[in-house]
Amino acid sequence: MWIWLGLLVVFIAAGIKVVNEYERGVRFTLGKYSGVIMPGLRFVIPILQTWQKADIRTKAIDVPDQDAITRDNVSIKVNAVLYYKVAQAERAIIQVEHYGYAVSQLAQTTMRDVVGEVSLDDLLSKRDSVSSKIRMIVDKATDPWGIKVESVELKHVELPENLKRVIGKEAEAEREKRAVIIKASGEVIAANNMAKAAKTLATAPGALHLRTLQSINDISSDQSNTVVFAVPLEALRALESMKKK
Repeated sequence: MWIWLGLLVVFIAAGIKVVNEYERGVRFTLGKYSGVIMPGLRFVIPILQTWQKADIRTKAIDVPDQDAITRDNVSIKVNAVLYYKVAQAERAIIQVEHYGYAVSQLAQTTMRDVVGEVSLDDLLSKRDSVSSKIRMIVDKATDPWGIKVESVELKHVELPENLKRVIGKEAEAEREKRAVIIKASGEVIAANNMAKAAKTLATAPGALHLRTLQSINDISSDQSNTVVFAVPLEALRALESMKKK
């Protein structure tokens, strides 16, 4: 009797399973799917039933560097990170073997295909839209597996060295162009202001004399021994008129 009682205890102990909150168990009875085991202390009939765990937490997959050719025939290397989670544990276990590996491989091939459909400029300036397109394609393909792809982010786009030099020269030329335009605009504004000042000095009586006195005051604070002073034409005309009188 004690032997049978001991065997019963061992039998029950062998069937007791603990499922964590972030897990789901997929139960099979005589090889057939018979339900999902929820978190908590559960019992699986030994010999007759088996089960497999599925982690339903969000997982990150590092998609390694992939050689790709853009629509404008530029060879590049691109990598990304993909975030997904198991939405239906029974499908993830039954419909695909090693669902994590399958999602990774699908992401790699999809990324190469999508990059080949866009130009290099679009790839560099519209990463969000490219990432969104990859996510939509992978998410749709993994729906039968019970996988939900949450996001895809392109991490790095590596360009050939010769193309990096060309882009660097282009950027430098663009900066020089903006500098020339800004300098020319400043010269136009300065010329307009000088023209307005000259007009004011020419039309306002005594304005030129005041400007002359201000220049003399500025020169007096200079420590140099040599001073070159230009006599205003108005002053010379005034002296000439006094001589005539």
